Amino acid sequence: MTDGTFTTTGVFVCFEGGEGAGKSTQSEALAGWLTELGYAVRLTFEPGDTPVGKQLRGIVLDPATGALSPRTEALLYAADKAEHVDTLVRPALDRGEVVITDRYVDSSIAYQGAGRVLDQAEVARLQRWATADLRPHLTVVLDVAPADGLGRFEGRDRIEAESVEFHERARQAFLAFAAADPDHYLVLDARAPVDEIAAAVRQRVQPLLGQATR
Repeated sequence: MTDGTFTTTGVFVCFEGGEGAGKSTQSEALAGWLTELGYAVRLTFEPGDTPVGKQLRGIVLDPATGALSPRTEALLYAADKAEHVDTLVRPALDRGEVVITDRYVDSSIAYQGAGRVLDQAEVARLQRWATADLRPHLTVVLDVAPADGLGRFEGRDRIEAESVEFHERARQAFLAFAAADPDHYLVLDARAPVDEIAAAVRQRVQPLLGQATR
C-alpha cells in the first residue's frame, strides 16, 4: 500500500482489523491521550460518519438489506469513503489536526476484495480513487482470529454475519498489507491487555506528532 499521498499537515492514523478486535476502544484511548497532550483530535469512523454516509451505512450493514452484488457493495463503501474524506478527513488534516479513523480503505480491500473474492487490485483502485489516494501515516492492525472476535457479539450486522471463512480471508489480507509496508503499519495481538496495546500505539504515534498543531 505504498506510493500514496501523505499529508504535510496534520496526522492521519487508522485502526483496522476484524470484528471484535477492539478498534473503537483503542481509537478512543489514543484520542484521549492526544487530547490530554493538547492536540486537536478528530475521532471518526467508517462507514457512516457523515450525513450521506449514515444512509449508506444503513444499506450495507442492515441485515434487512439482504444480499447485494459484491460490486454494488464495493461501490457503496467507496461512496462513503469519498464523502468522508472530502467533507471530514481532509479538512481536519488541513487544519493540522490528528485524525483517527476506525476503518478506512484497507477494510474495503480486505472485506469486499478478499472476503467477497473480487479482484483486490480492482477494489483497491476504486477505493483509492474515491479517497484521492489519501493514505494514513500509520495503520494499526489489531489482529484477532474470527472465531474469537465474532464471539464478542450478540447480534450481528450484514458483514458480521458472514462466514468464518469470509472473515479469515479478510484477516489474512490485513496481515498481508502490513507485511508489505511495515513502515506504515503496526500489527498488534488484539488479545493483549488493553493498556498494553494502547502503550504500543502511543509509542508508534509519538514520532509523527511534529506534523500536528497544538
